[in-house]
Formats: sequence, C-alpha cells, structure tokens
Amino acid sequence: GATTHPDDVLGSGDVKYHLGTSSDRVFDGKTVHLSLTANPSHLEVVNTVCLGKVRGKQMQRGDVDREKVMALLLHGDAAFSGQGLVPEAFDLSDLISYQTGGTIHIVINNQIGFTTSPSFLRSSTYCTDVAKVVSAPIFHVNADDPEAVVHCARIATEYRQKFKKDVVVDMICYRRHGHNEGDEPMFTQPTMYTKIASHPTTREIYAKKLVAEGIMTEEQVDQALAAVKKDLDDSFEAAASYKPNKADWFDGAWAGFSVASGDTRRGDTSVSMDRLKEVGQALTRVPDNFNLNAKIVRQLDAKRKMIETGNGIDWATAEALAFGTLLLEGNSVRLSGQDSGRGTFSHRHSVLVDQTNDERYIPLMNLRFGQAPFEVIDSPLSEAGVLGFEYGFSLAEPQMLVLWEAQFGDFANGAQVVIDQFISSGEHKWLRMSGLVMLLPHGYEGQGPEHSSARLERYLQLCAEDNMQICNCTTPSNYFHVLRRQMRRDFRKPLILMSPKSLLRHKACVSKLADMGEGTTFHRVLWDDGKVLADDKIKKVVLCSGKVYFDIAAERDKRKQKDTYILRVEQLFPFPKLALTEEIGRFKNAEEVIWCQEEPRNMGSWSFIFEPLEQTLMDIGGKATRPSYAGRAAAASPATGSMKKHIAEQ
Repeated sequence: GATTHPDDVLGSGDVKYHLGTSSDRVFDGKTVHLSLTANPSHLEVVNTVCLGKVRGKQMQRGDVDREKVMALLLHGDAAFSGQGLVPEAFDLSDLISYQTGGTIHIVINNQIGFTTSPSFLRSSTYCTDVAKVVSAPIFHVNADDPEAVVHCARIATEYRQKFKKDVVVDMICYRRHGHNEGDEPMFTQPTMYTKIASHPTTREIYAKKLVAEGIMTEEQVDQALAAVKKDLDDSFEAAASYKPNKADWFDGAWAGFSVASGDTRRGDTSVSMDRLKEVGQALTRVPDNFNLNAKIVRQLDAKRKMIETGNGIDWATAEALAFGTLLLEGNSVRLSGQDSGRGTFSHRHSVLVDQTNDERYIPLMNLRFGQAPFEVIDSPLSEAGVLGFEYGFSLAEPQMLVLWEAQFGDFANGAQVVIDQFISSGEHKWLRMSGLVMLLPHGYEGQGPEHSSARLERYLQLCAEDNMQICNCTTPSNYFHVLRRQMRRDFRKPLILMSPKSLLRHKACVSKLADMGEGTTFHRVLWDDGKVLADDKIKKVVLCSGKVYFDIAAERDKRKQKDTYILRVEQLFPFPKLALTEEIGRFKNAEEVIWCQEEPRNMGSWSFIFEPLEQTLMDIGGKATRPSYAGRAAAASPATGSMKKHIAEQ
C-alpha cells in the first residue's frame, strides 16, 4: 500500500506498528472514544505513559469517580514477567496522585518470547504472578474459546468499574507463525511448532462449535469468511490510492496551538508587581494555630522580607512565584519527584507540616478563591515509571505545567528509555507535543560520581530539529521566566533544566522582584555582573553555563583580571546564535574566547557547543576565530570521589 507518512506531513514518521490513532465507535447506541497511544518497540515502556494520559483526561473531564476514562494495557507474556516497568505501573495503581481507577491488563500469552521458551523467561509459575504484588484478580482463559475470553473480559471490566482496581486477563494461546517474517520457529521450538502446524485455528474451532450447536450452517460460515476476505481485498486495492487525512494533532485540548517557528519566541512571561506581591504574601501565610517547625518559621520570615523589600529573591522563592502566578492566570501546576514536597536539598518546603499532628498545609493551594489547582507529589522511588507517567499527563493536558524532578540529576538515566523514545523524539515521530519540564540537579561540589552530573551531554546529543530546550540558569529571575515561558507560547516543547544545588543558598545567586515584573523576560545569554574594562579593552571572553559562573567570577575578582569578560549561556539548545553574536561581537579585540565547564572534556557542553561557537566567532570576524577549552580532562567517571582531589580540580 501507499505510505502512511506522505511528504507534506511534518516530522520523521515511524513504522506503522508504533503509531497511535483514535476513533469513535458506537456500542449499543453509545459512543466510545478509543485512543491508541503511540509506543516504541521498547516493551512495556508505554504503560505508565498511557496511565498518565488517562489521569490527565480524567482531570479534564472532572472524572473524580474515574469511571469515564479507562486504561486498557496489552502485554506479551515474556515482557509482562520480564520488564521492570510492569511492577512500577502496578505500584502506581493505588497511589493517590497516580490513581486512574484501575487498569485492565490483557496478556497475550503465546508461551514464547521471540525464540525463548517460558522455562528460560521466568521463575514464577505464571507470567502474570507479578500482578499479585497488588492482589489483582487474574483470569487465566483458553484463547481458543472466544466466548470464554469475552466472558472474562466482561467480568474484568465490571470488577474495574466497581472496585476501581487493576485486573488481569491471561489469554493462554500460541503464536502460529514466527515473531516476524525472518523468524523460522522450527529452528528453536520444533516440537511445539509441529503441534501448532496440525492444530486447527481458533476460527475453525469456533465455526465447528457453532455448526454443531445449530447456530450457523456450513454455508453461512463460508459466506461470512468470504465477506471478510472480500473486505480485506478491497481495502488492499484501495490502499494504492490512499491519501491520509489532515494531521489532527491540534484538535481537542490542543486546539489553538501551532508548530514552533522563529528564533526568539519569548512569550510574555512578565508579571505585574501587584500580582507578584499577592503571591509572595500568600506563600508566607499560614493558618492560625498551625504549629510550624522553628526553622521553617525563620525561612518564612526571610521570604516575607524578600517580598516586602523586593531584594534577595532566592531560587525557591522565584520558583514558587512562577508557580503561583501561573495558578492565578488559570494554568494548573503538577510537580512530582522523590522528595519534591520538601525538596531534596530542603529548600522548597512547598508542603508545611504541623509539628503536633502531621497536618499538611500547602500555600500554593491557598492563594485565592478560583485559582487553578496545584499538586506537589512525593513520588515513589522510580525514575522510568514516574517520568513516563508525567510525560503521558503532559500529552493530555497542554494547559498544565507538568514537572518531573530527579532527586539528583545523575539518577535520571534510570529513565533513559523514556527520554530517548518519547521526550526527545515524540513530536517528530508521532506529531505529539509535550511541555514537560525535567528538573535535574546538577553541579560539581565534591559529592562524587553519583551526585554531581545530570549527564548534560546526553541531552545535548539528542538535540536537533528544534525538538526540545536545554537550559542551565544562573539567576532565580531567569528560572522564573523560563518556567512561565512553558505556558506563555502557542506551542509546547520539553524543557530540560540543569537545576542547582549549592546555588540554592548562594548569597550571590539572588534576584530582584523587579526582574520578574512588567517588561522583563527570559534571557538566553546573560551578561557579566562584574566591574570590568570597556568592551574594546577586553582581552579574554569566557563563556560558561550554570553554577561554574560563580566560581569563575570569584577567581577573576581574586586575581583582579578586569580585562576578562564572562558570558553565561543560559539556554544551550536551541543554540542562541543571534544573542551570542551580538554579545561576543562587542569584544572584537579579544584575543581569546574560552568555553569553561566543570564537567570532563568528553562530557558537559563542549562537544556540542564547539562547532556552533566556532561558526559564530568566524561570522563576527574578530581576533579570536576559534574557541578554546578550559575544564577537567576527559574521564570515564563524571566526578572524583575524593573531596581533596575535587577541590584541586575545581
């Protein structure tokens, strides 16, 4: 047949068995909307993506009873027992912030995994034993008996609707042919496939049963078979002239959105001072007789002073102001991750806990009457499952700021499949936008190879075709704007943020409230705050991104090098060529342009940024025509485990 991906459709497309689709079907006079989630060949990864999408659609419909939208997950027996994302999905099934009212799991149990027999696939008796972790009912049914299968499916559906719990139907069957066109199962399972070759098909078995019971005649069976075959033949012939319909990826909840275009695309992220102060005051307001921890009282007092004076706004306060202003403007906010309520580094404290009775109070849920909902979730200790869920949620609801936070950025590689197959490429493969934000704590502070690097280089390696945004901010105000930017443009792109650790309490890492007020915006490149010589006297320009800026600035001030200018690249992708050309172009007498980073040479931004930076320098036509490198030498491990060595390297 003709291609399912014609030349006039955007994106790279995908093989047909990965593509999603949707359709309205009528059953007993009632319309049911069916949506097949696009999914890659990485088995079971789509599970929590589907669950997140269901949760998002339930929220859109006000489906608090979780009876109008339901997830139906199809599995193979080998993957159901073998892939870790299956128990991760079960673990989410009854957690308050991830519940979808139960999922119906259909296992196509063909008793083989490509060429691997069950005795090599699992240690349990049944492939479905993993579902016992949540005491889910499991129906084992002979797939050669269609009426028994339908009966089990009905019971499973009724169970899900009544008890709002997961349920499993294990269809015990067989695979008549190979795994694909190139697989000859007689090579590996000759005994089994000798039996299958002589075994009648399910259709033949059921037709014989209907004839024996007098429900149909042999002639009627043949007529029904001929009608189906004719329909297939007609469809095959029609495929030659098939023309796909308009891609409807901006219908429904996505109506009004468009494909991203242009270079700046700032969006209006500024907020009036009155609204900023309204949110700021609410952040420090607690109910009467609420017994706060003494340390939290001091933090709220400090936050109150920041809002009153308009000075010293720290990272956590800027984040809360971004969330709060979006909530007052009608955008919901959902933040999930391990320890996200308090924050890994005890900086956020978005959930206040009464010290006498454990009651919780969330200021961002109590800004004013009529605000949009705010949800902050301490997630289970899962990366892949939870990140997939949040990505799925973002597919369903473009008007909600959905954020997933890693405990440390280093741990996000446990969800690499979700990042590779969905977040970085979903729009280009499947025409599905996502505005998901990933917060990845990143920075070298002597905590060793497991708590230093969010593997920035891996995200940059995935960047092309305007697929996502990679930022590493150095000011609370820029963080404020980049979060609000996610909701203030007519398109959605994933945002990967290298978030700070030590900067959360760094005295120099503060902003003014006015930096978030009217007329302000996100800056992809930030200028030098130090006292330096005039532009034509600058001999060295140092470019960097993130926390290392403060280390470089402190060392320069210590050496009194006023002929050195530091530029901060706050957005690494899309590469800010115009902004960098304008800023670096001021220093045509500079003899040296340096890229400085904390990460080893084979990691971090260097490999990604060298070519576009070199091209920028050539376009400018100054003295420096090629960037040089300053940073750690190439290394197998991202960081040393020795504090003494770390200090020496830094």
